Amino acid sequence: MAEGIPDRTVDAVLRGGADWLARRGVDQPRIACELLLARLLARPRLSLHLIGDQTLDDRRLEAMRRGLRRVAADEPVQYVTGQAEFMGHVFATDKRALIPRPETEVLVREVLACAPLWQDKTPAIVDAGTGSGCIVLSLALERPAAHYIGLDISPDAVALAQENRQALGAQDRVALAEGELADTVEPGMLDALVSNPPYIPTSVWETLPAHIREHEPRLALDGGPDGLAVLEQMVQDATFALKPQGRLFLEIGYDQGPRVRALCEEAGFADIVVAPDLAGRDRVVHARWPG
Repeated sequence: MAEGIPDRTVDAVLRGGADWLARRGVDQPRIACELLLARLLARPRLSLHLIGDQTLDDRRLEAMRRGLRRVAADEPVQYVTGQAEFMGHVFATDKRALIPRPETEVLVREVLACAPLWQDKTPAIVDAGTGSGCIVLSLALERPAAHYIGLDISPDAVALAQENRQALGAQDRVALAEGELADTVEPGMLDALVSNPPYIPTSVWETLPAHIREHEPRLALDGGPDGLAVLEQMVQDATFALKPQGRLFLEIGYDQGPRVRALCEEAGFADIVVAPDLAGRDRVVHARWPG
């Protein structure tokens, strides 16, 4: 497929491209092809079947070949297309920040479902380690009345989040800043602290697939020797940053639920809930700070 294909129709390009990627060991090759072609044709991925007989011109066919080669070389397809869908919105995505993932949508939905948080019409909410801004911007687009801040220690990530804020028209809803939570937020200021922090153990890093290990920022993934270093710091920071009855929401690794629950209990949090993702694995910890 990458070098030539006798049939230029959408259906044939998808079949040929998926077969070509599969032979090179790419995970979910059909989805990768659909994402590439949907981007080229500027239409939703799930609508491609409606134009299966449409023929690609030379320019688009060559662009498809280039994209396939990059994916076959282990570059994430979201970096090739420069975008990823998250919570129904399209976010610019590149190597400056972690790729938005469906698991993180569980975190956002857990925040949105917390009725006590939204009883205050203007809660103050910080997304620590905002990356592309997908969490804080999705919250702001769904619940615009709150006060939102997205923080990251990476200036490149903050720049990407600013681009997404501009593209999504959320300039007046979300403040973005470079820095640590403890250096930015006054004690007792927040109604909620939300974060998808690094939680992969350092020992696991070298075993990650190449498309993650060689392209996504290690700073956003490596959580120290046991994967809990940043999570533990986040729990401790939340004890000073949250108001009484404030809420902590953390994305965690699938096997970290009991340990993060224990960290929250030791810090004095109450009403600790470990919520699963769509696969039934532990994914989000939600806790209340009694104050």
